[in-house]
Order: sequence, then C-alpha cells, then structure tokens
Amino acid sequence: MLENKLYEIIGKIMPPDRDAMEKARARQESLAKPPGSLGGLEDISVKMAGITGNVKNRIEKSCVVVLCADNGVVEEGVASAPQSVTMAQTVNFTRRLTGVGALAESFGSELLIVDMGIRDHIPEELYDDVPLRDTHKIIDRRIRRSTSNLARGAAMTREEAIKGILTGIEMAEAVKKNGYDILGVGEMGIGNTTTSAAVLSAVTGRDSSFTCGKGGGLNDEGYIRKKEIVDKASEGYRACGGLLEQEKSGRISRDEAADMMVDILAAMGGFDICAMTGVFLGAAAGRIPAVIDGYISVVAALAAAVIAPESTAYMFASHKSFEKGYMLAVETLGIEPFLSLGMRLGEGSGCPIAFDVIRGACDVMRNMATFEEAEINDDYLEEIRNGDCF
Repeated sequence: MLENKLYEIIGKIMPPDRDAMEKARARQESLAKPPGSLGGLEDISVKMAGITGNVKNRIEKSCVVVLCADNGVVEEGVASAPQSVTMAQTVNFTRRLTGVGALAESFGSELLIVDMGIRDHIPEELYDDVPLRDTHKIIDRRIRRSTSNLARGAAMTREEAIKGILTGIEMAEAVKKNGYDILGVGEMGIGNTTTSAAVLSAVTGRDSSFTCGKGGGLNDEGYIRKKEIVDKASEGYRACGGLLEQEKSGRISRDEAADMMVDILAAMGGFDICAMTGVFLGAAAGRIPAVIDGYISVVAALAAAVIAPESTAYMFASHKSFEKGYMLAVETLGIEPFLSLGMRLGEGSGCPIAFDVIRGACDVMRNMATFEEAEINDDYLEEIRNGDCF
C-alpha cells in the first residue's frame, strides 16, 4: 500500500548527529577569530555537521528540485497570470531561461524538473523518465492534468496526495544517488499561492488575513475572492484552532496529526506542494541538507515537519520572502532565513544563492586555521569567552 511505503520512509528519519554538532561547536571556538564573530555562518556549519555526521563538510554538487503542476482553483480568478504560464515556464526551465534557471547557471547548480500535473501539452521529446540522466529534460510524473478546483471540492484524493509525496521522496533519493551534496526545493504552478495559503490556514488556525497575499500580482476583486476561498477551504480546521493547536493541546496525537496533514494536502493543496513535502521528507531520510525557497516551499516544509518533526533538522531557510504568510510559516517551523533580498519569485530562485552561503560556512569550518595552527596565543580571549563583551 502507498501509505505503508510512506510511513516506512518517515520511520527512517533520525535526529541530527549531536556528537558531530558538539565537535563542530568546539572547532568553531578554536578557530582564530573572536567568539561568534562569523554569526550565522557558524550556526550553519554546526547544523551541517549534525546533518552529515562530519565536522568538515564540502559542498561541490548542488541541485534545485522544481516541482511543476497546475491548480484547478485558477478557475475562480485568483491568479493574475494565465494558466498556460505553468507549461511555458516549465519548458523554459529546460533552457535555463527562468529566474531559477539563470541563477542556477550563475552559481553552478543543476535543476531537476518534474511534471507533477501540468494541464497543457508539453512536447514529448522534452520528457525523460530517469531523474538527473539529463538535467535539461522534464521528468514525467504526472498524476493527472491539474488538480480539481478546491473551491468546489477536494483538490485531489488522499491516494493522489500520497502518490505526490512519494514522488518527491523519489526525487530526493535520486539526488542522493547521483552524488549531490545539497538540494533546494522550488516549484512552478499558477494558483499555488492560493493552495499554500489554504494549507497554512488549516495548519496554523490563522485566517486569510494572515496567510493570503496577492501572489504574482492580483487586482482587488481577485484578492477578495482568493481570501474567501482560503477561508472557506480551511474553516473546519480553523474552528478547532488549527491542526498544530489540536496536537499541542493533546486533542490529537502526533500520528493523528501526520495523518490529518495528508488529508489537508489532499483537500486544498496541489500536486506540486505534495511532491515538495516529499522532497523534504526524502532529504531528511537520506541525511541531505534541504534548502527552502519562498512561500510555497516553506508551506511544504511545514507540512513535512508536521508529518515528521525530525525533518526540520535537515532544513535551511534561504531568504525572507516578500509574500504575505511566509513569516508565519517559517516562524511556526522554527527556522530563521539568512537572506533578505525582497524576493517573491518562487521557482526555487533563492536556493542557488543560499547554496553558496552554506558552501562558504562549510569552507570556513574546513579551511580556517585554529589559534594553534596560526601560532596565536588565545589567552586574551578568556575574559571575552566568560563574559558579555559584545
């Protein structure tokens, strides 16, 4: 059964390596610099040690997994762009002509492009069936051509949601098999800020005033309709305080919360979000660092964290997205983004930039001299180490 396979993968997600993290902290303290002077880079290097079990990590190969799908809720006029853009941009990913494509080329990353359920026709010659055999092809994993309209019923069946999650796990496994050191999680799907807002509202219990922005740009009429749809779709969960509040209060168990998370994805998510959730789960199971991009990506990361709380130890938040609802999601997740660039494109565009920040943090840990190696007596730091001198 699909569910058995999913929970078998979840069972493989282990806590980070605490011993390696302690050794990494000790090494950071021995490097020839004032304590804590590299700020977040030090935290990143320690987290990387916990993920990999190694104190000195090297990032050479990076890949952004881009999950593409259409959303039936677009019928309600909640998106500024026509649905055909999903297909057009997915094709343009193969040519590296999009935002994430150009950035991936600039920073030396690859793309793994996956069709989870695009409505419009893509030329068959652009498809491949083997992930990462040719990174300029599209992997065909179409569940069907677009989800149903969540404003009029469930977006998909529970079986389809699980199939989407398992496909994401498959992609994470392919990334590891092909020797990549880190992955990012991006998407393409017109209407997916609506699906993301609905999922976030159901999980957190917050209404559309907290979770729903104008996406790629939306007039007032469309924005009002978008908020109405998000509130209606999530109202049953919000009436109970949201999924996380039910778990926190003990009304449901952790296992029941994970089960309900899948139901939420099926009712109001997208094939892209389901697969993205699976990538985060698969990365954690395979001990691969996974970088969150923007709003849709962080909502999928939160869904993964509800299903398997230990998966958050393997996640990095790249940039503070401009999209409304992002900060609610990332704060609920308990991870702090380390870039602030005013970005709101999506696609995974923040990931190639973040890869280089993480690479730099690892290179400092590996290559910087300790006080002993630099032949510097560090006795002068005792007062600083023991007190608040900054």
